[in-house]
Amino acid sequence: MLEKKIAGYSDEISVAPGERIRFMVSCEPGIDRYQADIVRLISGDRQPGGPGYRDELLPTSVSGEYPGRTQETYCGSYAVVPDGPAFGSLDDLTLQATIFPTLPGLRRACLISRMDVDAGRGFALWTDPEHGLVLELGDGAGGLHEYALGQPLVAREWYLVSATYDSAGGEVHLRQQLLDSYARDSSSGAASFTGEAAAVVACDAPLLIAAASREEARGKPIGEMIFNGRIERPVVASRVLELGEIEALRGGAVPPALRSDICGAWDFAQAIETDDIIDISPNGAHGRLINLPIRAVRGSNWTGDELSFRHAPEQYAAIHFVDDSLYDCEWDVDFELEVPADTPSGLYAARLTAGDQEDHITFVVRPPRELSARSNRSELSERSVPGDRATASLALLIPTASYMAYGNSRGGMETGNELLSNHLTVISPEMRYLNRHPEYANSMYDDHNDGTGVCYSSRLRPLINIRPTHPWLWQLSADMHLVEWLEAQEIPFDVITDEDMHHDGVSLLERYACVMTGSHPEYYSTQMWDALHAFTQRGGRLMYMGGNGFYWRVAYRDDKPGAMEMRRTEDGSRSWASEPGEYYMAFTGEYGGLWWRAGRTPQSLVGNGFIAQGFDHCSYFRRTSDSHDPRAAFIFDGVDDEIIGDFGLIGGGAAGLELDSASRAYGTPPHALTVATSEQHTDAYIRVNEDIGHMLLSIGGQDDPQVHADMVFFETPRGGAVFSTGSIAWVSSLFHNDHDNNVSRITRNVLDRFLDPTPLE
Repeated sequence: MLEKKIAGYSDEISVAPGERIRFMVSCEPGIDRYQADIVRLISGDRQPGGPGYRDELLPTSVSGEYPGRTQETYCGSYAVVPDGPAFGSLDDLTLQATIFPTLPGLRRACLISRMDVDAGRGFALWTDPEHGLVLELGDGAGGLHEYALGQPLVAREWYLVSATYDSAGGEVHLRQQLLDSYARDSSSGAASFTGEAAAVVACDAPLLIAAASREEARGKPIGEMIFNGRIERPVVASRVLELGEIEALRGGAVPPALRSDICGAWDFAQAIETDDIIDISPNGAHGRLINLPIRAVRGSNWTGDELSFRHAPEQYAAIHFVDDSLYDCEWDVDFELEVPADTPSGLYAARLTAGDQEDHITFVVRPPRELSARSNRSELSERSVPGDRATASLALLIPTASYMAYGNSRGGMETGNELLSNHLTVISPEMRYLNRHPEYANSMYDDHNDGTGVCYSSRLRPLINIRPTHPWLWQLSADMHLVEWLEAQEIPFDVITDEDMHHDGVSLLERYACVMTGSHPEYYSTQMWDALHAFTQRGGRLMYMGGNGFYWRVAYRDDKPGAMEMRRTEDGSRSWASEPGEYYMAFTGEYGGLWWRAGRTPQSLVGNGFIAQGFDHCSYFRRTSDSHDPRAAFIFDGVDDEIIGDFGLIGGGAAGLELDSASRAYGTPPHALTVATSEQHTDAYIRVNEDIGHMLLSIGGQDDPQVHADMVFFETPRGGAVFSTGSIAWVSSLFHNDHDNNVSRITRNVLDRFLDPTPLE
């Protein structure tokens, strides 16, 4: 089977005509050159019986051959404090921190370092699997000397650790103290040494927290030997501190008597919503975080009395560092595109080919902006949203937030995926490529190496499974069935993204008579939810074309483009759970988890909401008595069948994968019509756990009457309406019989009526 060897990403996910988008590409050895072209994507499913892959070349200056090269990615989170006068005259030294190691037995890891290895100057404080705390000091002549305490640390426990060096006598003292109290604790201890040679602890290197640096790339240090776990209140002092002074520096302000001796004391309880780490010493030696370590996590003094970091920031004065996180690959640009002014809105890709190798870096060209400047969006002085203009009456809303959440999902390789899907897993070239490149980081469905759930994602890296031709028909590759149908029906449409809606709000949506979602818009920010709700309440028409939508709450940061945060709190169908007390998102301070927990149910927005999932076979819908209501007549115009969608490219049916049902208890509008309901799902379809009070024997599709999808229609104020399919698999049934089928007819009926300006009363 062909091995994948080429991949890339772009700096933007949505651009308007006249704006720039940059593309970064990396090739494995053997790919010396590749061809790049910009194409409009029309169809992606290459499986037997599918519509096949089709695109349309966009003539641009990008088209051409480019040299292949391997671009390095440096993952892992840490903090960098630039060199400054605060550290200029170090002779004596104290290093301290409160730490919570999660993988102390894996390998040596660095807590605090400031080292010029070549010159043999500086210091580094380590944890070691066998020896616990280790202090490394340079001798000024190219040599390094180590002092090890000799007692291993225990995982997932809080310690106060410290190391001191007295230059007058060459004395080193190490101490690690478990903060909790256990019988037979053998991990706490102290040790003293007299050095054989004087140490030189001053150097001009930057200071790193949670990592060491052996070299630089792209003008900044590369973090290595990264610490997995939490660090709280790291301190560097210019003299040997006594134990009582070390204890006093664990929290709160720096005592006045110590202020002249402290080079840096970083209070991670400050600026939690940012990448900044704040030095509360008089020196102001502030630093920056690299690769999105986890903030808003419990510190050593968390009491449980407060669950929001904003209410008790001093109890959230820790940062959780991991060795496999990533924000931006920061690859060099291979080529860039200024989107031609006459480019129609649509789904596009930079198509990369080299012999039988291929990759698609997907992006959206949104409708034009009425701006005189023809520059990259990040260079615009302000967003001119009121000047944006639609070029069609229909907008296809691409669920890029959900794409990011699933980006680089490793479930097929690393978890019991066959138990979930009830069939054998096929290991594709894309999955093997991802397995060879762990540095491209994980999806929000994975765990970090230390077992912590992945709560951040970024699109500034290759997202291997978010490709139009990916064999796993999920997210983008499934949404290509909808794109193909719209193209085949010759229906004009603009394409917009979740990020567009998050930034522009309802003003973007209200340019359209109808907005159509993708098959699985699962992740929504507050701004996105508000925009879509306002659109339906102001007379807009919404076609929800999938299942398990509007489920998890996420957050973005304006100063961190391409990054997204999510916490899996309390309940929900989830692959991992947030730790107690860590339910509020660091980016915004909002409570995370299910939108249902915030009182905003999917049922109240679109009439149905997530009820069950299963991944073996897909079933069909049966019409209900509501389908014969005169209000629903337009939906079934020309459809005489009682059974809807007993066919499809995913699992053989239109009702499958993840199902949504109507519920008055959860907010389905009282006037909503449930026009069809699915049936005959297998026992691989299980009701969602948040809907179950107690675990029951009969919660599968064959026994539980709640396991079904509901197709819902209802009118909204000012002549608007909502139509919801209730199933991820719906759009993958559109192509059947060359689009001549009842799923396609119903979808076209609804779309035609929703584009008709006549109010739905």
